[in-house]
Amino acid sequence: MFMRLHRGRHLPAMPLFLALLSSGAAMYLWALTGGAAPQDKSAKVPAYEVVSIKPASPNDQSAGWKDLPNGFDFTNGALFWLIYQAYGITLDSQISGLPEWAKTDHYIVSARVDEGTAEAWKKLSKQDLERQQQLMLQALFADRCQLKMRREVKELPVYDLVIAGSGLKMKESAPDEKGAIALDSTSSHGATGLGAEYTKTMTAHGVTSEELAGNLPGYTGRIIIDKTGLGEKRFDFELKWSSSHEAPADSGGTGPSIFKALEEQLGLKLEPAKEPVDTFVVEHMERPSAN
Repeated sequence: MFMRLHRGRHLPAMPLFLALLSSGAAMYLWALTGGAAPQDKSAKVPAYEVVSIKPASPNDQSAGWKDLPNGFDFTNGALFWLIYQAYGITLDSQISGLPEWAKTDHYIVSARVDEGTAEAWKKLSKQDLERQQQLMLQALFADRCQLKMRREVKELPVYDLVIAGSGLKMKESAPDEKGAIALDSTSSHGATGLGAEYTKTMTAHGVTSEELAGNLPGYTGRIIIDKTGLGEKRFDFELKWSSSHEAPADSGGTGPSIFKALEEQLGLKLEPAKEPVDTFVVEHMERPSAN
């Protein structure tokens, strides 16, 4: 399962990785291929055979996601992370009506499928597997939290990700390279010595432009639509930018904005646009039922 960890609130990014390091400098992110899974009620989607949801211990400082061949373990996190994953939500502005406890209370969630489903997963493409697992998460929340969600498509300001006029600067990955994105954050003082500035370094291996687009909205404040035309091509790259859009690259600051960094380092550009975007309204949600 691939999950997107960043959010519009700029909290520690979390959807998704073999491990989420909430207390360290590095965060491991896995991007979805974008958009909510289609909710086709006639489609036959397997269900998780065993699901355990229980409150996390207040004293537990660890947090993480472990992807398994037959399910997943989600440790010490708020349930909204999984809801965002289930519906392909990238920014907080895409959802309303979520109860406060779903954002603040931490849980331990374990889910497993039967042996036949685990074997079937091996034969699915990455995209088909992600879509199926999204639908399974939707069903999990409908069953255990009585979640009822209404989707509304709205035309909102977005950024189109396109190839810059200077040309693409990313290196294509080896054919067998596995996809992963690591984000490292460090702080320093600029030339004026006033306040801390933050340098973000995103290191990617085997990542598509669509997956890159899925990991950027938390830093740009808008949904990003992949319009590069690069399709399934995968790339290795390092992207470094300043969290302060005002930090001059030549004044001892931490570096360029995300917009300038994309163009100068990767040969990609963010162009303002308006596009139909999925938004969601939570009509009903209860605390998880007992195991």
